[in-house]
Amino acid sequence: MKLFKLFQFLTLTLVLASCSKSDFLDKKPTTSITTPTTLKDFQLLLENTNVMGYTSGLPQMGSDDYFLNYDDYKITSNTERNSYIWAKEIYNGDVDIQDWNSLYKQILYANTVLEGLEKSNEKATNLGQYLGGWARFYRAYAYFDLARTFCKSYNITSANMDLGVPLKLTGGIDNLEKRATLQKTYEQILSDLQLSENVLPIDRSAFNPNRPSKVSLYALLARIYLDMGNYPKALENSDKCLALYSKLINYNTLSTSSKNPFTNTNDEMLFATNTVVAYSYLTGAFQFNSSRIEPTLYNSYGVNDLRRSIYFISYGDGTFNKKRMLSTGNYPFTGLSTNEIYLIKAECLARNNSTSEAMAVLNSLLVTRFKTTPAYVPLTATSPEEALSKILLERRKELIWRGLRWHDLKRLNRDGANITLTRILNGITYTLPPNDARWVYPIPDDEIALSGIQQNVR
Repeated sequence: MKLFKLFQFLTLTLVLASCSKSDFLDKKPTTSITTPTTLKDFQLLLENTNVMGYTSGLPQMGSDDYFLNYDDYKITSNTERNSYIWAKEIYNGDVDIQDWNSLYKQILYANTVLEGLEKSNEKATNLGQYLGGWARFYRAYAYFDLARTFCKSYNITSANMDLGVPLKLTGGIDNLEKRATLQKTYEQILSDLQLSENVLPIDRSAFNPNRPSKVSLYALLARIYLDMGNYPKALENSDKCLALYSKLINYNTLSTSSKNPFTNTNDEMLFATNTVVAYSYLTGAFQFNSSRIEPTLYNSYGVNDLRRSIYFISYGDGTFNKKRMLSTGNYPFTGLSTNEIYLIKAECLARNNSTSEAMAVLNSLLVTRFKTTPAYVPLTATSPEEALSKILLERRKELIWRGLRWHDLKRLNRDGANITLTRILNGITYTLPPNDARWVYPIPDDEIALSGIQQNVR
C-alpha cells in the first residue's frame, strides 16, 4: 500500500486486529472508528510488534555478507534478484514494498499516539510523558532507517541540497508531503530523540526489548552520529550508553552447536528490531538453503574465536551459513546492542588518535568472544591508523548479518575508503563502485506513481 493511501486508510480504520486486550483493538474495520483516546489505547499501538520494530531488508540483501551460486539465484522475487546484483532497476513490477510502507506505517502509529496525547488530559502524567517519548523514539528510528536506505550518506557539505524523505508528522491526510532535504530529515530525527531523552526511563527493559529507554536512546544516537561522521558526538553518546548499561555475553557460556545460540531477551540486547518480513529467500528462514557466508570473511575468524562456531553452521561441503544472530527470529536482528556500542566507542577513540584507549575498549569486547583456554591474547596497535583498521575488521566480524554492513560501506566510501563490491554469478562479474548512485535504493515505483515525489537517480 502506497505511503499516502496508507495514511488515509489507517487514519480512518486504525485497528490492530492482532491485539485482543482492548475493546478498541477488537473492533472490526469501519470508517466510523475514530482515533484512539486513552493511554491504554496508545500503549497498545506502540506495543503492536506486528507493526512496530521493523527495518528495511534491502541493505542486507545488497551487502557482501554472503554469496549465491547460479542455481540459488533462480528466485522469483524481482526485488531479491535485482538487489543481489545491484541492478539499476530493483522492483520491476513488484509492489507493496515493505521497506518503505512498513516504516511509514510505524510513523503513522507514532503520529497517532502523539496527536492523541495532545488532546488527552493525561498527557502530563508519568505514563503519558513516557508514551510520548516512546512514540518519538519510534518515529526517529523509522525515519533514520528510511534515510540511510533511500538517501545518500549524510555529508555536512551537501546535506542541505541532498534529498531526504517525506516528513509526515501528523496523522492527517490532506497534504501530500514532498521530500525534505537530508539536513531537515536528520534535524527531525535528532529533535525527536532530544525530546524523548528526559521522559524515557533510565533502565533498559530486560523482558520487553521493544520498549525504549535512555540506554537505547543513547545507543541510537551513537549509531546515528557515527553514520553522520560526527565522531565526537558518537563517542559522547556511546559513553552515556555504556555508563548506564555495559553488559556483554561471555560466549564461553553459549552453545556452539545450537542453531539458536541466543535468546530474545539476552544481556546484550538494548532495543529489538528485525528486517521486514518480505525477503524469505535471501534474508528469511529459507536462506539456510540458499546463501553462503563469504569465504574470506569466514576464514578471518581464528580457531580460538568462538564466533566461528556460534555464528556459523557448516553445510558439510566446505561452505557455511549463518545462524540466528542475537535473537531467535527468522529475519536479521537490526536492533541496538551493547557489542555495537563498544565498537562505536573504540572506532571513535581511534579516530581521535587515542590508540591505547581504543584498543583497550576493543579488547574488553573480544575477551568475551574467545575461548578461555588458551588465554586470549589482546590485540595491539602502534598508531591510530592501525587501531582503526583492526577495529573496523572486528566490527565487520562481530556485527555480521545485522543490516549494518551496507551502511558502513556507504559511510566509509563517503570518507574515501574506496571499497568496491564484486559478485560473480554464472561467469558474469557484477560490481558496485564506491559512491555509485546504486548505493541509494530507489523509492518504490508504486509510491512514485501515486504521490509524485522525486525519485532517486540510479
